[in-house]
Amino acid sequence: MISKIKLLSLAVLLLSLGLSTKIMAQSAKPTINHIAICAQNLEKSTKFYTEVMQFEIVPNPFNDKVHQWIKIGPLVNLHIIEGDCKGNPHNRNDHLAFSVASMPDFVKHLDKLNVTYGDWGGTNKKIQKRPDGISQIYFQDPDGYWIEVNNADK
Repeated sequence: MISKIKLLSLAVLLLSLGLSTKIMAQSAKPTINHIAICAQNLEKSTKFYTEVMQFEIVPNPFNDKVHQWIKIGPLVNLHIIEGDCKGNPHNRNDHLAFSVASMPDFVKHLDKLNVTYGDWGGTNKKIQKRPDGISQIYFQDPDGYWIEVNNADK
């Protein structure tokens, strides 16, 4: 009976050590915290991300007038920094991608706000279908950053 208890205790100890090692290894792996973008007009960009994208503002750790933090995912924020951002046009290949439950509802929302959107090729108001059946559209924020919205979460 004692040997069974010792064996069970040893098994629990080894299992605990294995799990704690796995948890420690996972906690050392980086995870995304935020994405920072430069905006020429902080107020205009904030309005875009809160009204068009329907995201919520979260507390600004800098507590100033040149930074805005917006929650764009469960554990991810968008850090908008006002500055002199003039430069090269943004490439469509460099984009932020978001999913919506209903593409038709989101497109109606964009139409209501007069936001120009289209497929990858730039055809206005065209929804593109990927080979896997996912619908997607592309548009730009006030500073020209490309945004993809798809229905991958459907």
